[in-house]
Amino acid sequence: MREIYMKTGQGFLLVYSITSLNTLTELSDLRDQILRIKEAESVPIVIVGNKSDLEEDRAVHRNRAIHLSQKWGRVPFYETSARKRQNVDEVFLDLCRQMMRADANAGGGVDGFGKSEKGEGRKGRKGITGKKEKGGRFCVIL
Repeated sequence: MREIYMKTGQGFLLVYSITSLNTLTELSDLRDQILRIKEAESVPIVIVGNKSDLEEDRAVHRNRAIHLSQKWGRVPFYETSARKRQNVDEVFLDLCRQMMRADANAGGGVDGFGKSEKGEGRKGRKGITGKKEKGGRFCVIL
């Protein structure tokens, strides 16, 4: 099921906890899987270090995430606190802007990368459930 979401997803927030180094190291494998499934060299991605309100428990220094961001082609990086609602809206806005740019650059097709195999645009496509969807976008959070 996860691969279906990756295949149909148009943008991805890759979130780790600043209190766990393991969560940051897992992001590389997750990104590689997304790129493989999407058969793309790049997709809209934002790296998000969550729990910034737990500075005293920090296990991941900010510079490690910045280095990862640069390694991946300078993808946006934010530190957030869901508890304090810091930068939460900003990460979603950034991702949406990237998705809109990718869509515009690709001609606005079904998945942001052109027309579907049947030549359909957004309207009338079948979604993950197999039911026909109306036009527009949807968001899936994994």
